[in-house]
Amino acid sequence: MLKKFAVTNFRGFKDKIEWDLSHPSNYEFNKKAVKDGIINNGIIYGPNGAGKSNFSLAIFDIENHLSQKMKQADYYQNFVYAGNPEEQVKFEYLFQFGSDEVGYMYSKDAKGNLCDEQLLINNQEVFKKTSDEFRIINEFAMSDNSKEGIMNSANNLSIVNLLLSSFPLSNQHYLIKLQNFVNSMLWFRSLKADEYIGLESGATQMEQYIIEHKLTDDFQDFIAKVSDQRFDFVTPKAGDKQLYCKIEAAQIPFSQIISTGTQSLILIYFWLTLLDKASFVFVDEFDAFYHFKLSFEVCKRLFAQDCQVFLSSHNTYLMTNDLLRPDCNFILNNNQIKSLINCTEKELRFGHNIEKLYRGGAFKS
Repeated sequence: MLKKFAVTNFRGFKDKIEWDLSHPSNYEFNKKAVKDGIINNGIIYGPNGAGKSNFSLAIFDIENHLSQKMKQADYYQNFVYAGNPEEQVKFEYLFQFGSDEVGYMYSKDAKGNLCDEQLLINNQEVFKKTSDEFRIINEFAMSDNSKEGIMNSANNLSIVNLLLSSFPLSNQHYLIKLQNFVNSMLWFRSLKADEYIGLESGATQMEQYIIEHKLTDDFQDFIAKVSDQRFDFVTPKAGDKQLYCKIEAAQIPFSQIISTGTQSLILIYFWLTLLDKASFVFVDEFDAFYHFKLSFEVCKRLFAQDCQVFLSSHNTYLMTNDLLRPDCNFILNNNQIKSLINCTEKELRFGHNIEKLYRGGAFKS
């Protein structure tokens, strides 16, 4: 699980911004939102321009050098904070894998080249590489020539990837657990276009996917349950690539009669069928086109998954103890991200209407 994340000098974040998921409160409701002492589900709110999307993208920077899964082609455009273009961007991750705590820190230059890199296991250094030095524990025995070759290498190879490809490791080794977690991370959104990072390796035609996996009836049921919309799909034939709806005697392509919000539901449904393979999921602006009640129903589906799931939203209807808890709702503003309980001196209980408190200015970010 992701336990803590911080980034410095990234896009709009001049100073270090840290997100700590390791200090939940002792609420007796919605306990599934916390797992093994780490916040498992949450929603990030904040004003326009506060950096919610950029912060979520920063979390997934690790995909760009440790994973072969899907990436954003233009991610490194506008990568460094504009006021410090010569400074490196620094990333800090803290993961919890069973009894092992893995810390992974690195920095990149404006072009996305890996510079410094360090790995810790239970607060003990495994390796550290900077422009001036490289040291590594005896578990990964290397000759002086190998170490010198790493120092003089011009290809900015990740030491983590080097160790994974060069040493036989058991399935329970912390590096294998790190690799598996990163390969299973997923970020996605549906705004101007459907975008995603991680988990899968290529583009998918979602209606074709539903047809090929014989999920037409299940998808029809999903749409009805979360949005109260009733579509009568034509039973697909072999080779069909798009869904058709029956409207009296006519058969109309599904894509031609649905709203923008319903179109984005296809994306949610597609990923829901795959989230049993995911470790950490972030859905950016997930309800940009949704009615507030639809947002609530989609949230319940997402938060029912076994993996960590976080969302960003402007919809304060979701800021309710019927869905999450105050320690799982976060406000990102002024280069800080804090849970609601850390934005007020008021003791927040189950009976409180936290949306009303938020709208009334009770939380100071």
